[in-house]
Amino acid sequence: MQLTLFSDYALRIALYLGAHPDRRCSVDEISRAYGISRAHLVKVVQRLTELGLVGSTRGRGGGLHLARAPEDINLGALVRATEPHFDIVECFDDATNTCPISPACGLKGTLVRAQRAFLAVLDAQTLADFAPRRERLISLWRPGRARAAS
Repeated sequence: MQLTLFSDYALRIALYLGAHPDRRCSVDEISRAYGISRAHLVKVVQRLTELGLVGSTRGRGGGLHLARAPEDINLGALVRATEPHFDIVECFDDATNTCPISPACGLKGTLVRAQRAFLAVLDAQTLADFAPRRERLISLWRPGRARAAS
């Protein structure tokens, strides 16, 4: 199972904002912390704002913050909301499936169960579960620790 970069960045933004509950954070700051292009992050922030997970305030003193309590941000729900699909293999999408052995191979059922297990692990976690890692995460985000933003 592989997540898109979009979901990866959504999880990273959530972790960053969750580790900084006492202040607003800019997209530029998050971009520098992870060494990720600002342009990529803006798109993800827009989606997280649409989902009601991130709040955004413009102007002086503005920035990003979690719009929900960390214990109310379920990782499984976040990933489902940011992944375009979970088509692990071609036969998951009946509209585009051209695999000639689909009716007989049985692999699809096994992969569906694996996918459910993957999501069940994420469903058991909230952003609050990562709060104990706050200090260590912050130390790794310090300037000079991350590679330069592309």
